[in-house]
Amino acid sequence: MSPRRMSEDVIREVPLLMVDQDVRSAVETLVDGGVPALPVVDGSERLAGVFGEREFMEALFPGYVKQLGYAGFVGKGLEDALEKRAGCASERVGDHMLAEHVDVSGDFSDVQVAETFLHHRVLIVPVVDDGRVAGVITRSDFFRSLAGRFLER
Repeated sequence: MSPRRMSEDVIREVPLLMVDQDVRSAVETLVDGGVPALPVVDGSERLAGVFGEREFMEALFPGYVKQLGYAGFVGKGLEDALEKRAGCASERVGDHMLAEHVDVSGDFSDVQVAETFLHHRVLIVPVVDDGRVAGVITRSDFFRSLAGRFLER
C-alpha cells in the first residue's frame, strides 16, 4: 500500500464548465464556485481545458493589454473595456480557455502536484481519472496544507 498523500485532503469537487457554454454563465459559475478557475469539459465530459480569472480578463480586455509591459499610459477606464467587449459574454468558453492540459491522474504524487504548480504557474490542477474530472486541487489549498505540514515539523 502506498503512503497517504497530503493532497488527498485538498481535492475539491467543483462544477464543470462546458466548451460551448457562454462566457457570462461561466463567470457566474466561477464566482459562485469560490475557486480561481474551473475545468472545462467537452461533450463527452472529458477535460478540454481550464477557464478562470486570467482567461476571463483576457476575454474582456483587448489583446494588446496582455502584451504591454506597463499600462499606466492607457487612459481608458474599465467602463470603456466593459462596453467595447460586452459581446464576449455570449462567446464560447472554449474560445478563451487554457487548452494546455495541466492535470494529474488519480495516482498522482504530492511532488507531482507541486511541480505542476511551480512549472506551469496555474491556480488549479484538475485531477483526472480515465479522462474525466474527479476534482481539482487549488494552489492556495495545496499551499495551506503544505505549510501546515512544514510548520508541524
